[in-house]
Amino acid sequence: MMLFSCDYFKSEKKPRAIARVGESYLFEYDIENLVPKGTSKKDSIAIVKSFIDRWASQKILFEAAERNIGKEKVSEFNTLIEQYKIDLYTKAYIEELVIRQIDTTVTEEQIKKYYNENKQYFKNSSELVKLRYINLVKENPKFSKIKSKFSSFTKKDRKDLEQMAVQFKSYAFNDSIWVDINQVYEKIPFINIENKQKYISNGMNFQYPDSTTVWLVKVNNVLPKDSATPLEFLKPTIKQIIINKRKLELINTIEKEITNDAIKDNKYEVYK
Repeated sequence: MMLFSCDYFKSEKKPRAIARVGESYLFEYDIENLVPKGTSKKDSIAIVKSFIDRWASQKILFEAAERNIGKEKVSEFNTLIEQYKIDLYTKAYIEELVIRQIDTTVTEEQIKKYYNENKQYFKNSSELVKLRYINLVKENPKFSKIKSKFSSFTKKDRKDLEQMAVQFKSYAFNDSIWVDINQVYEKIPFINIENKQKYISNGMNFQYPDSTTVWLVKVNNVLPKDSATPLEFLKPTIKQIIINKRKLELINTIEKEITNDAIKDNKYEVYK
């Protein structure tokens, strides 16, 4: 009984406040995980002080705003806050339902079908290029061999070049895919918008020396700006478009099902 009585009359330990603004308090537990482990004492103090000052400034400004902003504005803000809360909750809930139910498998046939139905809307915003290149130091003892294999580029040549790739400063061998001309400018810096006509044209095969290296470049094809964009270039985009379309359809279905279920359960009715 004595033990029980002592425990019963013990006062609950109150959290320690470290700052106050009006009736608002900042407690120790509010900054428990604020300072990363291993931070020096000096930096820790600076981080905590900065946090407290920022907290106090926000509280002081908020309280001043509440006192000085008109009632109509406060009412308007409260309505917006409530609507934002509703939007935030419903969006998170619907996204969770969509993630569980969405089919993200998109077949080649579906991609082709979408492309053929919407081909007229897909135009290049800039030139597209198919090319390959190697950048290597001028003194490379196997330069002639590398150049020969780069020009003929049979399956065996490509395999051999890939095995020698550690010797190259940079390279790209997949010349069967379209790339945007702006990517070419990034990867091959001596080519730019002013001189591209000199280097970028169908079938162009050339060697370009700079101060310390040599570039070997072979351009297979060039597709002009505003041409119909090739399917292979658009596949990732079309796949995402199809999935996004499914998401919108699924969201509409979910919203209708939830509303219909509420009507059936007599949770929702419209009074006439």
